Amino acid sequence: MRVVVADDEPLARERMRSLLRDQPGVEVVAAVADGPAALQACAEHRPDLVLLDISMPGMDGLETARQLATFEPRPAVVFCTAFDEHALSAFEAEAIDYLVKPVRAERLAAALERARQFLAGRGVAAPRTSRRKHLCARLRGSLRLIPIEDVRYLHAEEKYVIVHHARGEDLIEESLKSLEEEFGERFVRIHRNCLVAREEIVELKRSTDGHVHAVLRHARQPLEVSRRCVPALREQLQLL
Repeated sequence: MRVVVADDEPLARERMRSLLRDQPGVEVVAAVADGPAALQACAEHRPDLVLLDISMPGMDGLETARQLATFEPRPAVVFCTAFDEHALSAFEAEAIDYLVKPVRAERLAAALERARQFLAGRGVAAPRTSRRKHLCARLRGSLRLIPIEDVRYLHAEEKYVIVHHARGEDLIEESLKSLEEEFGERFVRIHRNCLVAREEIVELKRSTDGHVHAVLRHARQPLEVSRRCVPALREQLQLL
């Protein structure tokens, strides 16, 4: 079992490494200090299990776990924390176990067994129960985190989705349908291949050829609205 350890405390990382050395069939492939580094390590090493602290600066363990739920193959996640009040949030983030520090060897062994059971049935997808705060774009050997609040619109092309955001454009390997299901409160569909942030739409305009276009606050060119989407879009936005 290949394992990534993420904890902002060096002593905690070393203690976990020591505990894992005593567990048969376990290899620690990376030990990192924060959420983005954990995502990067997972992209590089494709671990079976990630042991995550919850309270980390910047991106905490809960948000990191939500990002990991989109990885393919998806690693098992076990939280390791000094506080027990995060247990409900941890399981909402689809963690398979929750360890309270100081972690005991026998409790860790039980968590590893749960991870093995998860990995054996990993082909069965579980529904996502909480929305992420970022999208994750994979670049050449690295990752870029895109805050959802910075996304202006999403455009599907073949098996990719182009994310148009405040800092430019990036490709992600997620379906437009799954993004609409997860972020439907923020984005509205204007075409079978396009979702737009509601706050970005300034107005709907009909061109001389009869087509309707959405004028966006931060886009150079209006985006075409399909005839099928026009009635619902007008109703939702209370425009025109």
